[in-house]
Amino acid sequence: MNLEYLGLYQNQISGSIPKTFGKLQRIRKLQIFNNNLSGSLPQQFGDLISLVEFGVSKNSLSGPLPANICSGGKLEYFDVSSNMFDGPIPSSLKTCTGLKQVYLELNQLSGDISQYFGVYPRLMTMSLTSNRFSGQISLNFGACTQLMVLHLAQNMLMGSIPPILSKLSNLEELALDSNHLHGAIPPEICSLNNLYRLNLSSNQLSGTIPTQIEKLRNLQYLDISGNRLSGIIPEELGTSMKLLSLKINNNNFSGSLPGAIGNLAGLQIMLDVSNNNLTGMLPQQLGKLEMLEFFNLSHNQFSGSIPSSFASMVSLSTVDVSYNDLEGPVPTAWLLQNASASWFLPNKGLCGNLSGLPPCYSTPVAAHKKGKILGLLLPIVLVMGFIIVAAIVVIIILTRKKRNPQESVTAEARDLFSVWNFDGRLAFDDIVRATENFDDKYIIGTGGCGKVYKAQLQDGQLVAVKKLHQTEEELDDERWFRSEMEILLQIRQRSIVKMYGFCSHSAYKFLVYDYIQQGSLHRTLENDELAKELDWQKRIVAVNDVAQAISYLHHECNPPIIHRDITSNNILLDATFKAFVSDFGTARILKPDSSNWSALAGTYGYIAPGMY
Repeated sequence: MNLEYLGLYQNQISGSIPKTFGKLQRIRKLQIFNNNLSGSLPQQFGDLISLVEFGVSKNSLSGPLPANICSGGKLEYFDVSSNMFDGPIPSSLKTCTGLKQVYLELNQLSGDISQYFGVYPRLMTMSLTSNRFSGQISLNFGACTQLMVLHLAQNMLMGSIPPILSKLSNLEELALDSNHLHGAIPPEICSLNNLYRLNLSSNQLSGTIPTQIEKLRNLQYLDISGNRLSGIIPEELGTSMKLLSLKINNNNFSGSLPGAIGNLAGLQIMLDVSNNNLTGMLPQQLGKLEMLEFFNLSHNQFSGSIPSSFASMVSLSTVDVSYNDLEGPVPTAWLLQNASASWFLPNKGLCGNLSGLPPCYSTPVAAHKKGKILGLLLPIVLVMGFIIVAAIVVIIILTRKKRNPQESVTAEARDLFSVWNFDGRLAFDDIVRATENFDDKYIIGTGGCGKVYKAQLQDGQLVAVKKLHQTEEELDDERWFRSEMEILLQIRQRSIVKMYGFCSHSAYKFLVYDYIQQGSLHRTLENDELAKELDWQKRIVAVNDVAQAISYLHHECNPPIIHRDITSNNILLDATFKAFVSDFGTARILKPDSSNWSALAGTYGYIAPGMY
């Protein structure tokens, strides 16, 4: 009878809750969540007058909630989520002014939401998602000034979004999606400076996107899809610099897509503007979205060609421009291993090296001109891999006119050089110039297969150039070079060092990468000053970066890729200590439906113990 705390959570307890629990007059905390409990909550729970925290979530409990669950007026934490409770909200909750956190989601509770809730000065979280609540959003929520999370999604709420919600200055998450809300998006909610997640999708909202949206400086997730919104997409949307995901699809927006969207450099998860009435040319500025993974422009009326800048969007895993009026070549960086013609059809005249698309260059070419034209076409067929590159080498050598030997080597190297977003010939000359023909003073690292040079291109961009050793053991070096080239042509992930291009020639074999300022993790840990700066918080972030990269290689690549040499020398850190996995010379692609055996590879001390 003197028991104040009972914790039986996260077990495999089954059966019903005994009515005798109602005799625990001094119980303050009762936590029996995440079990296999069934049946109803005894109405005797209304006698627990000392109850402060009550948690029975993630069970199979059903029936109505006890009407007097807050009869003592002390309840602060109330979690009955993920059960099968039905009926109305307990009437005692309306006057339970001490509430701080309320979780009712994922049940079958019903009733007019405007009738059951009062004013809670200390309330921080209210989650009612996925129930059967009806009525209009209670104006009392606007008086809960400490509220940080308000989730009312997936119910049957009617009416408009009350502007009084703008009084919730601490609000971080507002989810009103999947209801029957109508009217305009009130501009007043754009004053919520702390809001980072806003979901108004799948309602019947109309009107335009408020230009005041530029005030939401901390917004990371915005979803207004599946409504009846119209008008133009405001330029001000491009000022929400922290956005990670933007969904405005399935509306009636018209006009052009503003180039200011390209300023959202952090946009990573999604940009979906599909199923609208957007027209005009696609803006070049969107090419700056280099971290974007999901890009959907489909079912609009975009015209013209896909801007060349879009080739910079190397993190894309899915892109859909179908059902537009686009024409011209598809960027080679978009012809991913899992690319589908359905991403590009139907359109007015897109072409590219993908089954289902017409080729961009189909005119027969005289044999004596193939060398010159193939040199120009190489950037387009880059993603077809090193096998085609090797074939082109043979064709060029056989059709090349005789000239000075040194000039021949240099010219052929230019023709075999491909860099994304650059002209191959200019980039080759630029790299040779920037390194003074690979002078040792530009060396920033040396490995078993070659040396790494730092080069500043004419436009000011810094790149790292890994040049293969010219040794007698050409077979092993060639195998390393081809492995790295083949692997990096196929993968795009934000924690894997980006390869811009390569040069494959007997006299010049090198790979061009993004320049990572800090250098290797090994170098950082050897330097006392840098090692201190790499504190535990930064180390946790770096570990997570590497884990994400490895997970991508193992589980998201098809077929999977095994790096086989994750060492401190092969993990690079930028100026903010973000980690990047590099050096894929020993990596292997696992062949499906066959055994995968290889000789021992990797650095001793880092190889998995079972491999020794």
